[in-house]
This record gives sequence, structure tokens and C-alpha cells, in this order.
Amino acid sequence: MKKSFWFIPLLLVITAISAVYFFASEIGYSPRGRSPLDSSVQGYRPGPQEYGRNEDSSYFHDRLAPYGNWVDLNPYGYVWTPRHMGYRWRPYSDGHWVWTDDGWTWIANEEWGDIPFHYGRWGWDNDLGWFWVPGSVWGPAWVSWRSNDQYMGWAPFPPGVEFRAGMNFNSSSMDIPLNFWVFIQGPHFQDLDLNPYVLPFERNQTIVNFTSMHNNMYTRNNRIINEGMGLDEVRRITGRAVPVYALQNAAQAGRTKIVGQQIQIYRPDIRQNVAAKPKVFLNGDRARQELAPAKVFDPRGQQSLAAEAAAVQKRQIQEKTLLATTQAQEIRTMQLKRDQEAKQVSGAAAKAKVNTAYEARITDLRKNHAVETQQITARHQNDVAQVKKFTQAPPNKKK
Repeated sequence: MKKSFWFIPLLLVITAISAVYFFASEIGYSPRGRSPLDSSVQGYRPGPQEYGRNEDSSYFHDRLAPYGNWVDLNPYGYVWTPRHMGYRWRPYSDGHWVWTDDGWTWIANEEWGDIPFHYGRWGWDNDLGWFWVPGSVWGPAWVSWRSNDQYMGWAPFPPGVEFRAGMNFNSSSMDIPLNFWVFIQGPHFQDLDLNPYVLPFERNQTIVNFTSMHNNMYTRNNRIINEGMGLDEVRRITGRAVPVYALQNAAQAGRTKIVGQQIQIYRPDIRQNVAAKPKVFLNGDRARQELAPAKVFDPRGQQSLAAEAAAVQKRQIQEKTLLATTQAQEIRTMQLKRDQEAKQVSGAAAKAKVNTAYEARITDLRKNHAVETQQITARHQNDVAQVKKFTQAPPNKKK
């Protein structure tokens, strides 16, 4: 009788190995120096997936080609850079968050947003700007989270950050570059258009120091779940209830749609094709020469250069306003905490000690703010010069 159960341990071992291979495949970069889609482990699955129809990995190449450039970039292989994203665009900055049965799910405003915000990883190159490294596993959003009572923020997982079954992202202090973080004032978190509230990245160092990680990413029924920000915290900070939506596979690619309480998104099950490559692509050196201006000024053909230059100026005004507003709020918050703590102690000496400690912290905070102001002023001046150079170039030199 006992011998009839010999297969149970074997079955458990096979299941565990399959799960490890599955989640090892969803990485931002391969040790062999190529895209994750070139990895031999990419085809492993621990069980049936709730995806749409099967697609070859070349689907990414064809689908994204009209909206950007494919670049052969070491050590990642073929990566994709978006075009016409406007002034100082960042991943996960133009759209909004919704709570679904897979946790926090990003709803992008970009027409191509059903792919790069739900598969793969985002990286940064000082010349190219943002680039996307393909990956084959769908997730509601591949981001890390930070927050406090004033701010909420998220950052795309950079190339090299892996997600594996059993990994505890709650305690993980990933090495995420400062410029990856997208911060907003917390009360705006449930707004339908977050882009106007995204703080300039010069604020990131100060805000990172004031916030803490809130990662909670795991698997359930072979699905990736991202519950980084607790629902109670979101309700408290935004002062609003959190609607719940169900994910539904869309029949075709395109912008994600909200229909009633359903999120309709195209999420194909990608199978690897190691021979696949974009029909048109640039090598890394050529891409750096041709694409570098896009970080600041990337006008669409159907719009005038003057209109695009005005958009840059408008965004710079927004950034300055956000910078000054949030800096002032931080000082007021620190002063309020000082006054509250001073009331909780008795005696002149104890109150003086509290005041002295907080005045030192406020002085340091003002110094940080001064550095931020200098940095954003210098960046804006450089960007204005670049726009001016572009718009005043001879017609045959304009891109």
C-alpha cells in the first residue's frame, strides 16, 4: 500500500523545479548578455496561464516598431526606445493605477502601453534615455513602491532585478537608481491622470530618505500579484474608497480599456523564438547619435516646432511649482512635528532640546532644497538651450 504513493515526492520535486525555472525566466537581463527572450528557460510554465492567445516573441518587434526604435544594445540584445513621449518622460508616469484581482495594475495612456509596462524591464542610458528590455511573463506592473504620509512613489524594476517564487520583496532593498522613482503627493494617487502631479526627479533623493519600501509581490494560481501599497494606507491618504476591477483578456492589442468594473487588456502568452529580431534596428552607437535629443525635445511631425517648444516651457513651469509647493510642505510638516513633540514634554530644558534637534533637521532640509532648486534650474537652462538649437536649425537639419 505504501509503495503506491512513491510518485508524490517526485511530483512535488518536478513542480518546484518548474516554478523556479518559470520565475527565473522573468528577468531584466540574461547572464549571456542577450535579451531574456533568448534564454533557453523562457518556455517553462508551472501551469496554465490566464493569458490571451499565443504570440511569437517577434510580436513585440512588430507591435512596437511604429512607436519607437529597436536598438541592439549590449549587454541586453534588442531593446526598444519610445518616441514622441514629450518632455522628460518616464515609465509609469502617464496613466493611472487601479486595484484589480492581480493587485495594483497600471493603466497607461500610451497606445502601446499594454506591452512595456506589463512585460520585461526598463533601463536608462545617459544618451539614449529610457529603453525597454523584453520579457515574456505578464504582470500587473513590474514596479517597486515607496511611501509616507505625504508621498507615494513607484519605480520600474531595472534590468537585472529578478522575481522568483518565494522571494520576499517585502524586505528587499533593491538597488534602484534615483531617477527611476516616480513620486506624487499621496492624495493624488487615485487620480485618473497622474502625469501633471509627477514631481521633478531632482526631488527624489530627499523623498527617498523620507519614505519606506512597501513591496508585496507574490504568485497566486500561476499569476503575478503586486500588492505593494496597502489598501488601508491608500484609503487613508487619498480619503477615498478603492474601486475593485476584474481583469479581462482583450481580443486585440491596443490601449487598455475600462468597461464597467472590468479592465480589458491584451496580454498574449509569449513563446520564445531565439531567431527573432526586429526588421529594422539601430546599433548602439548610431542610436546614441540619433536619439539623444528625444529626452528633451522630440516633436511629432504633425505638430509645429513652436507648439512643442511651448509644451516644454509649460512642463518646466509645472515642475517649478511642484518643487516649491512640496518643499514648503515638508518644512511645514517638520515644524508641526516639532511643535507637537515640544508639547508632549515638560520643562524648559526638555522643550529646548526638542526645538534644537528639529531646527538642525530643518536647516539640513533647507540645504537639500537649495541643492534641488539649483539642479532643476541648471537642467531647465540646458534644456531650453537644446530646444532653441533644435528649433533654429536649418529646415534640412530638423528631424
